[in-house]
Amino acid sequence: MATLTVFGATGYAGGHIIDEALRRGHTVLAVNRDGSADARPGVTPIAGSIDDDALVRDLAAKSDVFVVAVRGSVDDRPFLPPLTPSLLTAAAAGGARIGVVGGAGSLHVAEGGPRLIDTPGFPDAYKPEASSHAQVLEALRATEADADWFYLSPAAEFGAWVPGERTGTFRLGGDVLVADTEGRSFISGADYAIAFLDEIDTPAHHRTRFTLGY
Repeated sequence: MATLTVFGATGYAGGHIIDEALRRGHTVLAVNRDGSADARPGVTPIAGSIDDDALVRDLAAKSDVFVVAVRGSVDDRPFLPPLTPSLLTAAAAGGARIGVVGGAGSLHVAEGGPRLIDTPGFPDAYKPEASSHAQVLEALRATEADADWFYLSPAAEFGAWVPGERTGTFRLGGDVLVADTEGRSFISGADYAIAFLDEIDTPAHHRTRFTLGY
């Protein structure tokens, strides 16, 4: 069993990942700014932020996996991209793997086609967050740090506004959006968490991005 540090523990993705981790018998260090994650068997709430270098280094030494489930931007400005190099350095020093809850905007809509964020119908309001997460992926790919990482982009429809159900059935992809026969790209929070924990339990994607959908 592994020890997971989950940054963004009370968010939509972080919460589902913690639930799935506990189902599988893992231990979770649940980090958010006010330490308000539920203190339940297997979960230790921690008050802190991913931009606290000392905390990140300390947790890297105590963890098998860093789960990064935080926003890419704050007030429409990049938040996570400038932190990514230090996260990778800390993870390498502490021996932790990094798993990032990514964005869908950097996925291509078809093989050889544009990224989702670059298509005409992509909402302007979502562009700062999508762009920031695309920068995170670029920073991961460019790193020279000796850290293993994976970046799991959800389907285009993913979030508390479309919670869906836990089915355990979905399809994985690479850099191209996964959509069904009607063109809908969707994944529930619970099924996203299953794929995320599958990667932790049985690593198959090293220093790369992958995605999923129905």
